[in-house]
Amino acid sequence: MKPGGGTRRSRKTGAPTGVEGSAARARLAVLALLGSILVALVAAGLRSVLWALAGIAALALAAVGVWWTLAHTGALRALGAVLAVVAPVAVLALYAAFGMLGPALLSLALWVLAVTAARTALSPGHTASEQSGRAVAQAPHSPWILMNPRSGGGKVGRFHLVDQARAAGCRVVLLDGGQDVAELARQAVAEGADLLAVAGGDGTQALVAEVAAGHDLPFVVIPAGTRNHFALDLGLDRDDPAAALEALTDGVELRIDLGYAADRVFVNNASFGTYASVVTDPAYRDAKARTTLRALPGLLTGEDAPGLRARADGTYVDGLQALLVSNNAYGRAVDAARPGRRERLDSGLLGVVCVRVGNTAQAARLVRGARSGGLVRLSAREVVVEAGTDTLPVGIDGEHVVLPSPVVCRSAPGALRVRVPRRRPHAPRVSGGTADWPRVARLALGRLPVPARPFEPPAGSCRGHTQGT
Repeated sequence: MKPGGGTRRSRKTGAPTGVEGSAARARLAVLALLGSILVALVAAGLRSVLWALAGIAALALAAVGVWWTLAHTGALRALGAVLAVVAPVAVLALYAAFGMLGPALLSLALWVLAVTAARTALSPGHTASEQSGRAVAQAPHSPWILMNPRSGGGKVGRFHLVDQARAAGCRVVLLDGGQDVAELARQAVAEGADLLAVAGGDGTQALVAEVAAGHDLPFVVIPAGTRNHFALDLGLDRDDPAAALEALTDGVELRIDLGYAADRVFVNNASFGTYASVVTDPAYRDAKARTTLRALPGLLTGEDAPGLRARADGTYVDGLQALLVSNNAYGRAVDAARPGRRERLDSGLLGVVCVRVGNTAQAARLVRGARSGGLVRLSAREVVVEAGTDTLPVGIDGEHVVLPSPVVCRSAPGALRVRVPRRRPHAPRVSGGTADWPRVARLALGRLPVPARPFEPPAGSCRGHTQGT
């Protein structure tokens, strides 16, 4: 929105932006929500409540089946696998037999549309670069790039990254195993490098990013790893790693956070409990599924169960099987515009996801969402994790380490200068947090003239406050 409060229009589509666009999305959210209710009522009348209860029951049985599959062995595991598949399939077949499958799917689709539109209606609508980034004034004089030829199944060679980086004036160092990544980066700084970059996995990215942050140098991410979650949340094109090199000459610089678990830096997350324990098994690398299924029963219900405790600012949670601490919060699968992605990397807060499911009843209650107590979401500046042991296995950006207990996780706000291309096709946009329906309704009716608001932690993410799931 321009200073005068007028409406802008997209240069590409001519679609309204600013207040008009937000109001349009609010109206769409309200109409979609009403539509999801009306579809059910028209199709089944008051019986739609019974059909909804049948669907919820199927989800609860499926959750029980998954729990039995993961937490038990033998016949009960086999029964759980069958139940996890048969329960939802049986209800879908029942819906189809009574002509309710189509209306049910349509109602669900409208509800998802309503929630997504509601969140984006209250969004400032800006990418991270629009909010906190600044254009790069000049190209670096002595950029340095560390490349791992083995990452991502050989992406460095497949995309000719060495040649393209050297053509851009970069000094390229190839990682051949056994080297100290952080020491290589520190040596590069001592030799005059004024920009550090990594073409490799997230674990390597984190080690070099810490050196860049320590010397206040810009850092460039080249998505040449297997999953590249960090690159994804920066909006980079993971299918075209070479495009990230445009950041050297036509880039935007962002200030983002780093996370720490004790003295270990992470750009994505640190995981505790079941996953961290499973990856300690040497067989995990070559047989992930089989090793996981073999280890989980003992880790979930046996003597090897971790029994984690965590204090997230002022909130204490215990009896946990698993805990994920992330560098900024991940979106929720239910109402996030981009499920599983982080909308921001500069909130100054850690995201915390706690899993507390110890028996069949608790597994079934997961369908209640936030009220079940089985899945707890928090945001905090500091998280202290401990168990009844002297050390804790931790998965840090996919790498296994063992740290002394308790482990203090903290956020380092704005610690890293990240340089990204000006043109990022997948740059995340900041949403409005959870769907605030009264506010959405006022906006849809034209009673809320300024929907855009400065960033604040999503509802429930203040210090020591629990978020819904």
